[in-house]
Amino acid sequence: AHPVRLSSMKNFFQIVFGTLFALILFTVVTVLLCIAILIGLVRLSSKQEPRIEQGSYLVVDLSVNLADTPPPEGLRLGKFFGNDDSSTVSLRSLVDSINLAAKDKRIAGIFLSGSFEPQGYGSGFAALKEVRDALTAFHASSKKPVVAYLIAPSTRDYYLASAADTVYLNPYGEMDLPGLATEPMFFKGALDKYGVGVQVTRVGKYKSAVEPFLTDKMSPESREQTQKLLDDVWGQFKADVAQSRGSTPDAIQTLVDKDGIISPADARAAKLITDTAYLPDVIDLLRRQAGTSEDGKHTFKQVSLATYVKQQVGKTERAGTAMTSAALSDNKAKVAIVYAEGEIVDGDSDAAGSVAGDRFARELRHLRQDASVKVILLRVNSPGGSGLASETIQRELALTRQTGKPVIVSMGTVAASGGYYISTAADWVFAEPNTITGSIGVFGMLPNIKGLANDHGVTFDEVRTGKYAALSTAARPKTPEELAVVQHYVDDFYGKFIHRVAEGRQMTPEAVQEIAQGRVWSGGEALKLGLVNEIGGLDRALAYAKNKAGLPADAKVVEYPAPREFTEVLAQMLSGEKHPLTDSHLSGALPKAGGPLGREAGQVRDEFGVLTRLNDPMGVYARLPFDLQLH
Repeated sequence: AHPVRLSSMKNFFQIVFGTLFALILFTVVTVLLCIAILIGLVRLSSKQEPRIEQGSYLVVDLSVNLADTPPPEGLRLGKFFGNDDSSTVSLRSLVDSINLAAKDKRIAGIFLSGSFEPQGYGSGFAALKEVRDALTAFHASSKKPVVAYLIAPSTRDYYLASAADTVYLNPYGEMDLPGLATEPMFFKGALDKYGVGVQVTRVGKYKSAVEPFLTDKMSPESREQTQKLLDDVWGQFKADVAQSRGSTPDAIQTLVDKDGIISPADARAAKLITDTAYLPDVIDLLRRQAGTSEDGKHTFKQVSLATYVKQQVGKTERAGTAMTSAALSDNKAKVAIVYAEGEIVDGDSDAAGSVAGDRFARELRHLRQDASVKVILLRVNSPGGSGLASETIQRELALTRQTGKPVIVSMGTVAASGGYYISTAADWVFAEPNTITGSIGVFGMLPNIKGLANDHGVTFDEVRTGKYAALSTAARPKTPEELAVVQHYVDDFYGKFIHRVAEGRQMTPEAVQEIAQGRVWSGGEALKLGLVNEIGGLDRALAYAKNKAGLPADAKVVEYPAPREFTEVLAQMLSGEKHPLTDSHLSGALPKAGGPLGREAGQVRDEFGVLTRLNDPMGVYARLPFDLQLH
């Protein structure tokens, strides 16, 4: 029996070690195969792009999210991982493409089509105005045509397309231009029903960010400021469209109020469009103008925006405005564009769609210490968030100015509350007339689950060593003494906010108090109030920054966050870390479902998602009323 047992044990170990060896071999082969596939994809993506034919149209598909921050560029593996990076287009790459196409003798015109798919803080009216201005300048300087084709355009779609000199609308594609509206949600009834209590401390009669958790409707102050903001943004829409289409703001308002949804016939009669046409007819017209594509893949000579950015804009950047992380290591004088897009949160997270105070401040510190960076251009598209994180970022910017290195701010769609707080460190501030800014106010929000827990038989007790030791608890409501502590901190931070604004804008604290109180302003009103210095977009701010730093017009530009290189992506994949390509580029999450129900469901998700990102250690926030969505 003894030899049999030895034989059995020998067989057992042979099977175990054989299985382990097979697993190891399988793992190694799988890793090598994945690396080979990745290398193949990289080589495939690096192949020479199709030649741009003489007389081509630059085709801009609007079915994207227009973001301030460039999407990851390094490897472009979005489709491989089930996330197509081309669904996000950076504002600067689009504007640069239009500007470059005006001088490109191969480009005969621009063709716009599609419908925007906004995500997070992307595709806002301020960003769209920058593109409109670029299209208008393109046609004026080059005399090349801009043709737009619309099927059932939204307000955003038409706002951009109206800048084209020729606008076609599908004969059955009515225009959804009812004006602007916002529909804030209120959760007090639901929270009461489920036993979740919310206590708040705040400063500023217009600071309405906490209202959804305290009441079931807008306060008079919130309604007043929101109405004024919408009137300003809508007024800019009417003024821009009227100028482009040879109409008047009053005529546009009359047409909108007549039907809301404008028929093709009425749109043509009001000169909002050039004519009605089916897409094949428009394509045939472009083919007659530009000629048939030589490669036989397209009905007319054309180049897509993605290809043009990669070939032409990328070439220009390599020559004069490189945007890689390696560009920071050379000694050539440069401008650093730093994107603060998304909610401001505390800590060191690199989650997409947020501005982490510690991480962001560290990057600013690196740029301040880099002697080759002569000026920082901060692009802000943020509703604010953590008060402490906003202060951390603002201080780094202020220290940068103290070294003699200029700081210029370009406000995007939203630069409010904490987004405005960090802007107070700038030498000069640009905003678009329809930028949402201001909201100089502070609040603290203190939720508790006592009712919810008690209803399910869960109770809490306490043992503590000091009167305020349990100040951060969510197990019970705060005592009056505890609320007073938080209110004192909120009041103190508000005072510091007022001081930052007064110091940065060279105003008295009393003057700031008059326009603060948490009130939201449009960029146009902010200019009148002295909260910004100049109306203009990112291009204008960039030109100003170069001039301020004494740099030539073709000075190198680096952008942060910098695109990731192939080795960085591969290292992250092999280490199991989450890579931005597998996550949303913007705040919150996935694209919203279509239709009214999908929009409302998306809003519920987004607004509750905000709660998960309120992580200030003191529970004090400088944030826009959440979440102000215009549609």
